[in-house]
Amino acid sequence: MPNDRPPPSQTMRVGAAILGNALEFYDFTVYAAFATWLAKAFFPAENPSTSLLLSVATFGVGFVARPLGGILIGAYADRFGRRPAMTLTIWLMAVGSGMIGLLPTYQQIGVLAPILLVFARLLQGFSAGGEMGPATTYLLESAPAHRKGFFGSWQLASQNMGSVISGLIGLLLAFTITPAATDSWGWRVPFLLGILIAPVGYYIRRNLDETMDAEEAHDSVGRVLSDVMSNHWQKIALCILLISGATISQYFFLYTATYAINTLHYSQGWSMAGSLATGLSGLVFSLVGGALADRFGVKTMAVVPRLIVTLLFYPALQLVISSGSPLVFVTTAAFLMAIHAMSSGAGIILIPMIFPSAVRTAGLSIAYALGVTIFGGTAQIVFTWIIGATGDKLSWVWYVIIMSVISVLATLAIKVPATLKGGSEDTAPATALAGVSR
Repeated sequence: MPNDRPPPSQTMRVGAAILGNALEFYDFTVYAAFATWLAKAFFPAENPSTSLLLSVATFGVGFVARPLGGILIGAYADRFGRRPAMTLTIWLMAVGSGMIGLLPTYQQIGVLAPILLVFARLLQGFSAGGEMGPATTYLLESAPAHRKGFFGSWQLASQNMGSVISGLIGLLLAFTITPAATDSWGWRVPFLLGILIAPVGYYIRRNLDETMDAEEAHDSVGRVLSDVMSNHWQKIALCILLISGATISQYFFLYTATYAINTLHYSQGWSMAGSLATGLSGLVFSLVGGALADRFGVKTMAVVPRLIVTLLFYPALQLVISSGSPLVFVTTAAFLMAIHAMSSGAGIILIPMIFPSAVRTAGLSIAYALGVTIFGGTAQIVFTWIIGATGDKLSWVWYVIIMSVISVLATLAIKVPATLKGGSEDTAPATALAGVSR
């Protein structure tokens, strides 16, 4: 039986992209896990719901800068290379995370505190918007032709790795310091730890090989943007709709810590256990989805699990609420995440397949950043508002379901160019991206 494992040098290159991406998304998503404490520190209000709503709105502010980061850094990666783009995003994210960890609170400097918090989130958003495209393109271009699905799915897996790190730190704080200490200074710890991504990320990425084909590259960033927006805008629109249901579902899981504390009234320990369980489940099953995509087809794996999890969302959450059991909550969230991750792990691979090499990173970055900004960036605000407006703990799930259906329809409408196919569109994903291997 032939050995299809990549050589050590290839493993090192892919590992560098994975680890850097995980650290990037740890810094960006840890805010969601600690939104309740940030609300107390930066948005004190008589009504706790108002305070929380302002906090999750600031989480959404981070998404405002994501399209700009996706556009500029994505085009930069197509012009100058994937490696320098990934190095740049590491430094930007570390600065934003460090700012949040060191900022004085509202009680200390008044309204300037939330203003500076918003600025830090904008910087993190710009970085996260620029990270995803170069990292994913690098993974695909570094992978063997017959394992594009598995290697590409590490993009989502590494994002969930960031959630796992966030959950572990949250659990550690829950069991080692008092709730009063968490309110006072403990919430700063995960953000200060996030500063470490700068030296670690720079070290692991500085010696990477470049995968961009310099002969196919445009001669300026402006030409990259002109090409992708003039000739590929329809593809970008479809990809945004594909991303809509997937990103809203993803932030449904990131919202579980806030939901468990504020709506289900579970302890900090159980809420962080939910974050950890969904992160681990997403890490494992996004890779399962990518591996199955190499076997059964990218579109098949993007669509079928998405339909299954869409049908299960409402009854599963109904079970969680009716049981009143924190263990049922954690188990159910992890199970739903497993199915969601299989779909998303495959779906993210489909996007770069439809863009030519000269604009591949820009096309992916722009579509992903806009999709996540429009739908993911507003998800927690919409969730919190729907629950508050209706008083129904399950009402927000219908929003997730509707957008998931739209995502499925968009996925079915995407066509892989015939020149990239090695067979039928949905049965030969292994060869569909063979041309991007360098």
